[in-house]
Amino acid sequence: MAVNKPQAINNAQATPHNIFSASQSPQVFQDLGVSVLAGASEGYNVCLFAYGQTGSGKTYTMMGTPESIGLTPRICQGLFCPEDSFSDGQNSSRVEISFLEIYNERVRDLLRGEQKKRTSLRVREHPEKGPYVEDLSQHMVTDCKQAIDLLEEGIANRMTAATHNHDTSSRSHAIFTIQYTQATLENNLPSETVSKINLVDLAGSERADPQYCRDRLTEGSNINKSLVTLGIVISALAQNSQMSSSCQSINSVASEGDSSTLGSHSSSLSGGAGGGRRLCFIPYRDSVLTWLLKDSLGGNSKTIMIATVSPSANSYNETLSTLRYAAHARNIVNKPRVNEDANVRLIRELREEIDRLKSMLLSFELQRNPSPSLSDERDGNLSEMVLQNELKVPEKETRSQASTSFSNRIFMLLLESL
Repeated sequence: MAVNKPQAINNAQATPHNIFSASQSPQVFQDLGVSVLAGASEGYNVCLFAYGQTGSGKTYTMMGTPESIGLTPRICQGLFCPEDSFSDGQNSSRVEISFLEIYNERVRDLLRGEQKKRTSLRVREHPEKGPYVEDLSQHMVTDCKQAIDLLEEGIANRMTAATHNHDTSSRSHAIFTIQYTQATLENNLPSETVSKINLVDLAGSERADPQYCRDRLTEGSNINKSLVTLGIVISALAQNSQMSSSCQSINSVASEGDSSTLGSHSSSLSGGAGGGRRLCFIPYRDSVLTWLLKDSLGGNSKTIMIATVSPSANSYNETLSTLRYAAHARNIVNKPRVNEDANVRLIRELREEIDRLKSMLLSFELQRNPSPSLSDERDGNLSEMVLQNELKVPEKETRSQASTSFSNRIFMLLLESL
């Protein structure tokens, strides 16, 4: 797409993955919303956020209107639609919803009672699960209507105000979170995955106007602070991703040469700040928004960014800034992984280890006897050990220690039975 500056000779060019008009809400869902549902059904965390100038269509895209529903209600419909391809009749699932806003760098629960909704909540960080909001309410829903009702309740509680560009401009960042838990039976073993879908409607970027009252100026200052921090985080992550990619390509080329070439490349890459090769520091904690989106930006999540722009010539600078954000975001490399229950995963790995040891024993017996057969007593002992291990894994043992010790016990039992 081309961005034409009035009375300018050189125009800016941008190459986004997809371009949609304001009337293509169903197509936006088919191209983006379906990907969100597919990722969640596979056990991944997914984040979708809209960024752009005030009045460019962020809330319209994410939330929609009664005449044209947005991505968030369509995704809620997709989770509960019985004829979709994301659910399995043999599986059971649970959906929990939370809705918060970040207003003046303070977190507020949009689904609390009227007397508590203005209480500021604290952001904390779990060493494994990442950042979370303490005491944020979670609401279990069993159908699409309940989810939409919670969405509408939260939207009604959001902070809005009139600006030059919009009569009801959002004055806060809103994060609608769906925790999607799936329980399945795989190879006669229970499996549970927990996916988190973050649907983010960012407040609009805008220039300060002295004609605004003090509250509006404070709101705008905090909005711009968080958006500037978001831009810094996106740029730093993109730079780190490009640097890592270039290092991998250089090492790949160097590995095909002699050792002296490899050594010179390695020393140049680890030369420190003087060589300009150190990874950038990511200032996640400089704003509440980037802290809460830490996993979604370069972490354990599949992330989609929607850049909303205005066709007005007066919005040229804001449009160009938005497209630059999007261009940087394209270069970020996340590290999504399936969020599976650790105990179930351990049991499955132990089962696989048992199968491997049985294969080793069978191979050993084939060398001793052309027609070997495992005794019923040995199989019974193995089965009993498997059941005992599935019932309880010692709390003081780590996952790797439990796996190693259990494998050693099985192997010793097999050797004793020979």
